[in-house]
Amino acid sequence: MKLQLNSLKANNGARRRKLRKGRGIAAGQGASCGFGMRGQKSRSGSPTRPGFEGGQMPLYRRVPKLKHFKLINPKAFTIVNVAALNSIKAGSTVNLDSLVKSGIVTSPKHPLKILGDGEITVKLTVQAAGFTASARQKIEAAGGTCETLD
Repeated sequence: MKLQLNSLKANNGARRRKLRKGRGIAAGQGASCGFGMRGQKSRSGSPTRPGFEGGQMPLYRRVPKLKHFKLINPKAFTIVNVAALNSIKAGSTVNLDSLVKSGIVTSPKHPLKILGDGEITVKLTVQAAGFTASARQKIEAAGGTCETLD
């Protein structure tokens, strides 16, 4: 037998008759239609919206106002401005290790990020995890290169 759109049919028992509510005691859902006797949830229309707490300020509106909600995975960087790179010898490679040796960075806990505050006049090859747009522009304008590390 070939399968055709006009011969498609639901399986036996897949489509049940709609339960007719409020049609007498013998119908199974007579009188109150399964909504109980009185109260807000028995009235017509939707009872209450999701998250409604009876007039109390709901959780979804309380939570952002509370303090001390930390970022789950914050990105932390060891930051250095381009102005601090002027003291390094021209033509050298700048990375986190070389900055620690030169004393510009004292606590190298996190990956290096170069920020664009100040001016740079020396030509350097800078290796860092991140650069701001202005820092990259200033380093390349001075004749240096920016290498992004993973």
